[in-house]
Amino acid sequence: MTDLLFSRASRRNWLKQGTALALAAAGPMRAFAQQPQITLVLGDQAGGLRALFEASKALDDAPFAYRWANFQGAAPLFEAQRSAAVDTAVAGDLPVLAAAVGRTPLKIVATRVGKADALGIVVQPDSPLRNVADLRGKTVIVSSARGSISQYQLYGALEEAGVPRSEVTVKFVLPTDAAAAFASKQIDAWAVFDPYYTIALQQGGRILRDGRGINTALGFITASEPSLADPAKRIAIVQFLDRLARAGEWALANPEAYAQAYSKLTRLPIESARIITARASVTGRPVAEADIVALQAVADRSARDGILPVRVDVRAITDAQLWKRPA
Repeated sequence: MTDLLFSRASRRNWLKQGTALALAAAGPMRAFAQQPQITLVLGDQAGGLRALFEASKALDDAPFAYRWANFQGAAPLFEAQRSAAVDTAVAGDLPVLAAAVGRTPLKIVATRVGKADALGIVVQPDSPLRNVADLRGKTVIVSSARGSISQYQLYGALEEAGVPRSEVTVKFVLPTDAAAAFASKQIDAWAVFDPYYTIALQQGGRILRDGRGINTALGFITASEPSLADPAKRIAIVQFLDRLARAGEWALANPEAYAQAYSKLTRLPIESARIITARASVTGRPVAEADIVALQAVADRSARDGILPVRVDVRAITDAQLWKRPA
């Protein structure tokens, strides 16, 4: 996965600080009498979506069975969706585009809005690097893989600072591995997203540049095309999205309870949980025309910059008619 080396002690220290985020790949099954034959596998990243639902209890009365499948980043999550191991996935703007380029049979079915300061470039507290221009000649670790929101943020920051990408060495490392290496000071600069971003900062990391003014802060729920082609699963996905909206409303109205639930599930300190949940994408809404336009701009820029090998037609991978949330 990576040529970075770090000690077992460093890894154990990181685990104590929060790598319990790598939850069991599949959460508990919950079946309901109404439609016991319909089961949705809900793809998640670092336990964030599951924490929202467990805190809000918005799935407690769901008329379908479900289980959680958790991943540490978007790349392995979309690999699971590509192989039909999950019915839905949650990710930021660029990972969805990268998945489409990788021929993952998906459709965007809902939008989530977070905050662009939920990711950034982090350096060691005593690092001589003081601004993005100082990255010339340096190596930056990007989590998790090519086509991540962190790669987009890094490239945007380099362009803003007038630093040619050819003058920076970029390596891609999954978040938990990168976190252990950063904690043991084997990484000088790390482009990463929450919750790993907040944990790194609380361990003493310093922000070189966050995503404000670069990233859209849009996230999306995607559904696999085979799942959408199944009439019963299609209905269940709409019901899931209805409950996503309900969960988001609850989280906005109950921020402390949401943070406490997130802390309990992920085993992160409550101080970290409060920061992460305050800027997380919690609300879910139908895909708007403005969302398609914003995501197309990301797709066009990513193709221009070589982040993606081809231009993605966002409208072609969007089903804006599936979910029309009732008033």
